[in-house]
Amino acid sequence: MIVLKFILQIFVIHPEYELHRDEFLHLDQANHLAWGYRSIPPFTSWVSLLIKSFGNSVFWVKFFPALFGALTLFVVWKTIEALGGGLYAMALGSMGIVFSALLRINSLYQPNSADFLFWTVAYYTVVRLIQSQNSKWLYALAITLAIGFLNKYNIVFLALGLLPAILLTPHRSWLANKHLYYALFTGLLLVSPNLLWQYQNNWPVVSHLNELSSSQLANVKILDFVSNQFLFFLGSVPIILAALFALLFHRPFKNLRLYFFAYLFTISTFIFFKAKGYYAIGLYPILLAFGSVYFERILERGKFKLLKFSLLSLPILTIIPLFLYAFPFKSPAYIVNNPGPYRALGLLTWEDGQAYHMPQDFADMLGWKELAKKVDLAIELIDDPTNTLILCDNYGQAGGINFYSQKGLNAVSFSADYIDWFELNKPYDHIIRVKNAWEIENEMEETKSAFEKAELYEKINHPYAREKGTGIFIFQGAKVDINERLRQEIHKELNQ
Repeated sequence: MIVLKFILQIFVIHPEYELHRDEFLHLDQANHLAWGYRSIPPFTSWVSLLIKSFGNSVFWVKFFPALFGALTLFVVWKTIEALGGGLYAMALGSMGIVFSALLRINSLYQPNSADFLFWTVAYYTVVRLIQSQNSKWLYALAITLAIGFLNKYNIVFLALGLLPAILLTPHRSWLANKHLYYALFTGLLLVSPNLLWQYQNNWPVVSHLNELSSSQLANVKILDFVSNQFLFFLGSVPIILAALFALLFHRPFKNLRLYFFAYLFTISTFIFFKAKGYYAIGLYPILLAFGSVYFERILERGKFKLLKFSLLSLPILTIIPLFLYAFPFKSPAYIVNNPGPYRALGLLTWEDGQAYHMPQDFADMLGWKELAKKVDLAIELIDDPTNTLILCDNYGQAGGINFYSQKGLNAVSFSADYIDWFELNKPYDHIIRVKNAWEIENEMEETKSAFEKAELYEKINHPYAREKGTGIFIFQGAKVDINERLRQEIHKELNQ
């Protein structure tokens, strides 16, 4: 199953697609190691450093999220084993993990794959704690939550759901265990460098969350959030529902009932904060373990062979339409020429609430090589490119150039983490300005007076890329102090 997991991750992406805009940002963090970033905590940058040491090839970029997915599968097995499940339960849990939305998530180099792994590990440690009453599992839980926090702050929702669930059950006796507080102190110690970084940088995570709330989460509808919960593990919905039922009524799971309440509290918290549906995916691998063991026990008799086979087959049968349409399995041209199924599934609606020609995630995986190549050609037109600044409008443009460019000049932007990565200790004489398509009309008038030479050199022409129409300007021979202008703009952006 693990081999199958890795093989499937290779085939879910059509070869015409490039890396995703978010992947470029995370890879660039390896060149700017810190205890925190404006977009995410530091864990991903450590993985990016490994990828960089291995040559920064696409193979390794795709290997690590697939690895985190395989490890999630392994932890589900360990949970089933701890619950007394056998081979059928492990097979059932495996099918639910492999043939699910994780297939898409584990194909992208983003913090999400590790996030859902840490959620699963954390819930596993609670199972072992309940079974053994050994305090070592309190430390395991605290360390897992701490590392998960250093990967993505989303894991805070796990704690927000788990705490009231503990208080509602006899496990509140843990509050009298001194090791709980030692474990909490250990976890706090592990995350303290990131908290210190946040404090020293005026808590950029708060600004990031406010921006996210106003630009993306504002368009999230509760009904969409709830319906998405069924789609992520569509073929395993009976297993998940059985798990919730068993946690309430199956006597052998009586001591594990806090998981039912933890699920309710966590889902409710996500809904209250209008979170994106996929934020909650980490809840389900552990439920697959519970549901698989429960079904194995109630279907032990031979007369249920057909039902047992059907439950194993359902994840494969339901993933087929999702595989064909919710994954970048088809070429961009095919999607644009056959939009019906994609529109019916709501995949053509982007985060701004508007409908477009192809899914946003897919459009974010196109045009980057063209952009980097044209920027490289623009650099060749500058007599002395040493003191040239490549200034982009968004982090995807900057990251795409830095990943694919052959010229060795680092692109920057005022967006995301790039605002902290400007090199202001050297003078700039020239600027290659990468401008969003809807903003290029005024760029020449606004900027040309500050330079001796100015031209709109090229545009991105990829017909299906989100970056289509992005302009590349060349400004040579600065008449003003560019560094001072940059400092002013950075100060302005940070204050906003």
